[in-house]
Amino acid sequence: MSAIELGLDTFGDVTLDAEGKPKPQDQVLRDVVEQGVVADQAGVHYLGLGEHHRDDFAISSPEVVLGAIAGKTEKLRLGTAVTVLSSDDPVRVFQRFSTLNAVSNGRAEVILGRGSFTESYPLFGYDMSNYDQLFEEKLDLFAHLLRDKEVTWSGETRASLRRQRVYPPLASGGLITWVGVGGSPESVIRVVRQDLRLMLAIIGGDPRRFVPYIDLYHRAVEQAGNVARPIGVHSPGHVGETDEKAVEEFWPHYRALHDRLARERGWRPMVKEAFLAEVRDGSLYVGSPETVARKIADAARALRLQRFDLKYASGTMPHGLLVDSIALYGEKVIPRVRELLAEQPVA
Repeated sequence: MSAIELGLDTFGDVTLDAEGKPKPQDQVLRDVVEQGVVADQAGVHYLGLGEHHRDDFAISSPEVVLGAIAGKTEKLRLGTAVTVLSSDDPVRVFQRFSTLNAVSNGRAEVILGRGSFTESYPLFGYDMSNYDQLFEEKLDLFAHLLRDKEVTWSGETRASLRRQRVYPPLASGGLITWVGVGGSPESVIRVVRQDLRLMLAIIGGDPRRFVPYIDLYHRAVEQAGNVARPIGVHSPGHVGETDEKAVEEFWPHYRALHDRLARERGWRPMVKEAFLAEVRDGSLYVGSPETVARKIADAARALRLQRFDLKYASGTMPHGLLVDSIALYGEKVIPRVRELLAEQPVA
């Protein structure tokens, strides 16, 4: 399938300056805007910004940053990776993205999820014991907002709506909406029930282990009488001039990110042998443009993908390396993936 869409994601990781010191978050945000401009110029299809509320990630209001990028770009589609819907209000999320869609001339998308970090729940006054119910109800309301000019909805997690119009309305093309899924059957069924797009977050292991979820999605779509929507995958990686250089550039920053989270979550520290195994056989897309392109094409065929997003920023990688990786991804990886999939299409 040569028409696969290829995007990029970042969480606005706090990077290092020329002296090896963490940059202030305001500068990181300005760097992200510059990275968006480079992605647009390089021919990248999509840029997603993740939402976090921590000292190691600078982006807490993705839509504001996306609006700044929209004013400096022409073709790049703009969205999130992920909007934490559970700790937000669906009406306000809808309004922010309908506004972004308008000012970007229809280039907005949104990826909704529960988030792999939980700091937004206490920050905004939500009880983690309601984790599942919050997302279930709020996703249902968001789906109504997408489809109904006048919304009538009731639930337990927010005030009910009765024949409520929400402004600004979406233009005729609507709003492309994905649901981020970490890998549970219930989450896949929820996406089908709401008739939205499935975005799988695959951050480790052989991507082929997710084939059962793809099969489940298609069976559920058929049983529901729906039309199959595009399926996407989000995975981390880095593109360098050669395989060796890409690994050398990526490894220390990836290890720093992993080990910081390991201390929080009780994981084991990352060792280089495990890292290299993940690069070789797992879901780290690290290498030269040819290596990364072949690995993306293999995953696209195995999982029958219509979209692949590379999380290009991991840990403290300097801004210059990120810009170089974006340019190589857009100028060399994307056309090569399309060539490979034209030679051997997705089944």
